[in-house]
Amino acid sequence: MAEPLRDRARRATGWRLRMNGDERPHFVVCGSDPLAYWVVRSLLATDSADGRVRVTLVVPARRRSEGPDGRDVPGVRVVTAERLDEAAFRRAGLAGAAGLALLNQDDVGNMHAALCAQEVESRLRLVVRMFNTNLADGLRQLFPDSAVLSDASMAAPAFVAAALGEVAPTHFRHAGRTLYVARRDDVRPQDVVCGLAVTTDPDLVRVLPADEAAADVVLAEATGRPAGTEVAARRLVRARRRRQPAAVLLRAVRHFATRKIGIAVLVLLGVIAVLGWLNARAADVSWSEAVYLTLVTTLTGQDPDVNKPVAAQVMQVVLNLAGLALIPLITAAVVDGVVNARLALHAGRVQPDRSGHVVLVGLGNIGTRVMAQLHDFGVEVVAIDKNADARGAALAHRLGVPLIVGDAGREETLRSASVDTCQALVVVSTDDGTNLRAALIARSLDPDLRVVLRLFDGDFAERIQQAFGIGISRSVSYLAAPSFAAALLDRAVVATIPVDRHALLVTEVPVVAGSPLDGRPLSAVARPGEVRLLAYTRPNQKADWTADPRMVIQAGDRLTVVARRAGLTALLRETTPAPPPAPPAGPPAARRPEE
Repeated sequence: MAEPLRDRARRATGWRLRMNGDERPHFVVCGSDPLAYWVVRSLLATDSADGRVRVTLVVPARRRSEGPDGRDVPGVRVVTAERLDEAAFRRAGLAGAAGLALLNQDDVGNMHAALCAQEVESRLRLVVRMFNTNLADGLRQLFPDSAVLSDASMAAPAFVAAALGEVAPTHFRHAGRTLYVARRDDVRPQDVVCGLAVTTDPDLVRVLPADEAAADVVLAEATGRPAGTEVAARRLVRARRRRQPAAVLLRAVRHFATRKIGIAVLVLLGVIAVLGWLNARAADVSWSEAVYLTLVTTLTGQDPDVNKPVAAQVMQVVLNLAGLALIPLITAAVVDGVVNARLALHAGRVQPDRSGHVVLVGLGNIGTRVMAQLHDFGVEVVAIDKNADARGAALAHRLGVPLIVGDAGREETLRSASVDTCQALVVVSTDDGTNLRAALIARSLDPDLRVVLRLFDGDFAERIQQAFGIGISRSVSYLAAPSFAAALLDRAVVATIPVDRHALLVTEVPVVAGSPLDGRPLSAVARPGEVRLLAYTRPNQKADWTADPRMVIQAGDRLTVVARRAGLTALLRETTPAPPPAPPAGPPAARRPEE
């Protein structure tokens, strides 16, 4: 059974006396990359009822990356451990801690560490970094009081929004759906999930109105099926491609044979044409007869004639020799072209000319999420990765996204993806050098191209943005760290939706046994102007986005809601049992001296 939220809140704010006598909340962070660094920074900037929190960072003895990992941040206690086991957690003071963050990029290793931590401190708020959704679901079942987060999922909306030219990321992915905020007139009626606000009167914006049909700002699902005008525009683009067979043929011929064989064949054909013309002049025949004689002489070597002039005999002999050289060259060109065509098709280098698409470099964790969300929005994507077996390669094939295997830091690779006619280039590989080279080469091909660049170092990203005029630079760790820190301190929020001066929170709330909502119908969750139910999830089942309001809520169910802060606070009280009555007050305790 999940621990009551009130008990967790008391522990998180330092109401429970720590084993070492320090009442400040203590958090243990395990990680050795920029995400751990930014999470530590976010925690240290947090104030609680008992002052600033205490942070212990568990890292390996040697640095595993060139970027910061938090061990040099002032005010952090550092514990070195090559393995996250019970001994390491005891040395870190996990017993009595308010929360533990496991931030290593190893899903299985993080799950093993969570099991070891449970042996040291069972009443623990657990925040785990994990990419695999199946493992994440299993971990939530093992540890109900846990938050399983993916930095890739959190940062992907910012990259997608930047690629599409949005001012801020107004969409998110939850329970297998990509949801986004839009005007009701801009989406299909069947894609609307719920109404969010009535903004027709700028002086009186109403959020979560009782009449959902009156809301002009809605939460909609991205299904990959754009509006009718966009579909028509894409059909016109495909029609234009069909009307350019010469360009497609020329592009295919360019990839058919290697450069050296192509030059040799062209030079030899030029020599044959010149000799054929001279032979025709010497024989005094018409141009059609000259072509016939040249081809027959070159390819067969027939028609010897000792009575011909000496010049004609010499040219005939040279033509025969050229024919002997031409046949092996043609054979080599055909064989080389077949091999190259197979390799090019396998690597994705032969691609039709495109325009208005998004070129995505890197199919790791973040690239896979960005590709999935762009596909959900119906945006055409061309992916580039130097590894044919990248993490997102299988998903790219399943979604029909072309994958070009090659170095994005080379101009020919970017040209094969038609980067000069795309609407945006999103560079999210794990190599800062490759990312920067790809961005600069793309800008040289199209100075007005929108480039979204991932750099691990936030300061470096800002300097690159200023020096090279690349307007959008992102650090995944910097974007995701606040959510990890918030999950340690309280409850993780799926998304925050700004509407005018209001902030709506999308969150998933579990129902605890004995709470006021346990045994009541789903219709009791919604409160006009405060809370609106989005989805209802029973244990070990998928989220139900169209649940019957008459269904009865049971302990262990999870409610996905969009709410104002006051409404969310009231809902947390309704999903948590009332605390036991306080014991009778005794004699006043002696006040501790100030430290």
